[in-house]
Amino acid sequence: MRIVVVGGVAGGMSCAARARRLDEQAEIIVLDRGEHVSFANCGLPYYVGGEITDAAKLLVQTPAALKAALNLDVRTRHDVTALNAAARQVTVSTPDGVEVLDYDALVLSPGAQAVRPPIPGLDSPRVHTLRTVGDATDLHGAVAEGARRAVVLGAGFIGLEAAEALAGRGLEVSVVELAPHVLPPLETELASLVTAELGRLGIAVHDGIAATAVEPGADHDTVVLADGTRLAADLIVLSVGVRPDTAVFEAAGVACERGAIVTDEHGRTSLPGVWAVGDATVSTDPVTGLRRPVALAGPANRAGRLVADDILWPEQARPIPQPLGTAIVRVGGLAAALTGANRATLVAQGIDHHTLHLHPNQHAGYFPGATQVHLVVHVRAGDGLLLGAQAVGADGVDKRIDVLATALRQQLTVADLVDLDLAYAPPFGNAKDPITMVGLVGENLLSGATRLWYPWDLDEILRSALVLDARSRGEFASGHLPGALNIPHTELRDRLDEVRAAAGDRPVRVMCASGVRSYLAHRVLAETGFDSATLSGGILTLRAALGDRADSVLLTGDAEAAQPAGSEQPLRRRS
Repeated sequence: MRIVVVGGVAGGMSCAARARRLDEQAEIIVLDRGEHVSFANCGLPYYVGGEITDAAKLLVQTPAALKAALNLDVRTRHDVTALNAAARQVTVSTPDGVEVLDYDALVLSPGAQAVRPPIPGLDSPRVHTLRTVGDATDLHGAVAEGARRAVVLGAGFIGLEAAEALAGRGLEVSVVELAPHVLPPLETELASLVTAELGRLGIAVHDGIAATAVEPGADHDTVVLADGTRLAADLIVLSVGVRPDTAVFEAAGVACERGAIVTDEHGRTSLPGVWAVGDATVSTDPVTGLRRPVALAGPANRAGRLVADDILWPEQARPIPQPLGTAIVRVGGLAAALTGANRATLVAQGIDHHTLHLHPNQHAGYFPGATQVHLVVHVRAGDGLLLGAQAVGADGVDKRIDVLATALRQQLTVADLVDLDLAYAPPFGNAKDPITMVGLVGENLLSGATRLWYPWDLDEILRSALVLDARSRGEFASGHLPGALNIPHTELRDRLDEVRAAAGDRPVRVMCASGVRSYLAHRVLAETGFDSATLSGGILTLRAALGDRADSVLLTGDAEAAQPAGSEQPLRRRS
């Protein structure tokens, strides 16, 4: 039995190692066009930034080590240039010439390659990618040689990790992102928190704009943006995305969708005896049904193992699970993480849903070091099935997203979260953990105990409703919506007549800092006959969603009485 694996790193090496553990007699050959077949590609930015000081630490395994431990025949600088599925052969370009290899089973793990948009000047030697150990050492060397200014094209996960790394080395860093905000899969109200943290790090963000040219120069290059902005750069990092590296195999008849290899639930391709794993394959989103590649190490590792099972122990092989796309990134003092679908995808797919915003502390508030975890959770309308979740915060983000990713995998509803038995002690969590709070808020929403309004409803709310601000007078003065009536929630029961006079026949839309006090006020109003709803996540979410617009939308000054319904006197703000 000869198993040939094309491509190493996560998927390919996972498959080869598992195959050896299942069959001591099989001949297992791993072909990789690069210098390194098993390296920590997720660790590359941290070597550039100096947190990992030895490039050798990035090498997870070497061909010699893999030969000694697993008797694998690993061949680097071997590039597969053709596939003849009928003959079960691959053509390989090697340092010693071209050779043809027969196989009994072929596993394709070619990975992805960096997208290079049609921008003039991208062939400048100052333009780098960050995909291999060589890329990382090149960037590290450019900084050591005196680079002072860097421009990162693309504000996805790798782009922001590169920007943080370069800023940490003392460079003046600018990030350019075509999408409206950094980390495009992240919800706007969370992405603005990341943008603010980038600013704290001294990183300039140019979002919602394209780079149109790179102008090479003698001493430095210049990145030109669509609005005419010119950014001087001693080095440029290109990180605008990846695409499957599958041209050779698609030409040989392997079925692909938009360049990504189509497989069945066991990783089998359209050609007999050929399997595929990793970044180059199509995955079906378990929430939305969308088909897309998922370029993440975890799913690739798991798929590699399961493909080896299907080749050698097919009667026991489990199907490859559909990845949720769970991911996390560190940006300065914050972590941003996500799992499942975001709001834009749910809307595009026509999936009726509710969105929950919460800002709980990661552990007991009385214990030193308490900080907020900013959570956004999407649940299906009707039954509350969990659809997606995101979080940003200084601590506790990974734990909560991992719990929510597990819940999504098990198809739990938001109400099921209330009953999860989670570890608690003051340094680690709350008696009502942030996960528990998501369940309680979601249960209240589904039962009708609460109704929500959202930042994207703001224009309509200001036109047609009375905004009741349930915060203290001091909080209100620090920033409030125009025309809002300020009645602290503890005074509401005694001042309902004021609400009636101000609202008239309008609905009442309540808000507070994070959504807790406004929920209490909403219950008072709902029980006394008002058409009431509470702002999801309070003014913390509203400010984050408004971003740079917040200062122009929110008023400051002392509390004021809202204009009574039918009054012809205009509101005046007291400063």
